[in-house]
Amino acid sequence: MMRKTCAALALAAVLPAAHAAFPDHPITLIVPFPAGGPTDIVGRLAAAKAGEILGQQIVVENRTGASGTIGMTATARAKPDGYTVGLATVSTHGTAPHLFPKLAYDPVKDFTPVSNLVTSPNILSVNPQFPAKTLGEFVEHVRANPNKDGYANAGAGGVNDLGMIWFLQIIGGKMNSISYRGSAPALTDTVGGVVPVIFDNFPSSLPYLKSNHLRALAITGQQRNPRLPDVPTFAEQGYKDYDVTAWYGVVGPAGMPDDVRDKLADAFARAVRDPATAAKMEETGAFPLGNTPAEFGQQIRAEHDRWKSVIEKADIKLQ
Repeated sequence: MMRKTCAALALAAVLPAAHAAFPDHPITLIVPFPAGGPTDIVGRLAAAKAGEILGQQIVVENRTGASGTIGMTATARAKPDGYTVGLATVSTHGTAPHLFPKLAYDPVKDFTPVSNLVTSPNILSVNPQFPAKTLGEFVEHVRANPNKDGYANAGAGGVNDLGMIWFLQIIGGKMNSISYRGSAPALTDTVGGVVPVIFDNFPSSLPYLKSNHLRALAITGQQRNPRLPDVPTFAEQGYKDYDVTAWYGVVGPAGMPDDVRDKLADAFARAVRDPATAAKMEETGAFPLGNTPAEFGQQIRAEHDRWKSVIEKADIKLQ
C-alpha cells in the first residue's frame, strides 16, 4: 500500500507540469499589417481585454508584408498549442489565396478558426462634381460610358479594388482602376477631382463624407450604418448578394486542441462585447461580432469561394 501511495503522489506531482492549465504564460497575437492601421487597432484592443479575461498578457507582434500573407504564414507554421495566433482578414484568407500562385498556406486546411472579432463596411463614394447622385444613376452612367471614368483604390488586388471589380462584373460596366499606396492618397485625389470615384473602407472615408467633400452612394452590410443613416445599403438598392465587408478574426495553426481553441474563442468574444472595448472599436468604424469557431470557419470558406469566382473571372494574378 505504501508503494502504491508513493507512486500515486509522484504521478500527481508530475501531471500539473505536463498538463498545465492553459494559458500559463503570455500569448502572441500576430497582426499581419502595420502598427496604427485598422487591423492593428482592432487587434490591440481585443488582445488587451482578452488577456485580462485569460489572466495572461497577449502580446501583439506586427509581421507585415505581401498583403498580410507573411504574418499568416508565420501563424500557420507556429506550434499549435494556442500560444501563437494570428489576426486573419478578408485579404489573407479570402483574396490572397487566389492572387498569389505560390502562397505558402491554405486558408482552410492550415488554420484553426477561433473567432471573427469585428466587421467593418466599405462605401462607394464620388466627387461632388460627378454627375451621378444615386447608385442607380451611377450604374446607368457607367454602363453608358465604358472606361470613361476611373475609380481610386488603396492598392491593386486589394479588397477595395476587387470589391469594385466585382460590382462592375455584376452591373456589366467598365471603369479604369487607379491604384494608390494606401487609402490616404486615393482619397486625396478623389476629393481633388483627379479621380471621380472611390470604393474604400468606411473609417477612412467617413471624415470626407461628413465634411461633404465626398458624396456617398451606397454602403455594404445588411443594414444602414448609424453614423451615416442617410446612406442606403447596396442590398436595399437591389444588390442583395453584393457585400464586401472587412472583417478581422483570430485564427491559430491547424491542429490546436479543442479546449484551447474554445477557451481563446470565449475570451476574445467576451473581449469585443465588453462595453468599453466595443465603444472604442465602433469609433474606428468596426462593429463587434465575436462568433464561434464553427461560424467563423464557415465564413472563411464562403469568402474563399466568393473571391475565387471574382478573381478568376477578372483573370488577376500577383507575383
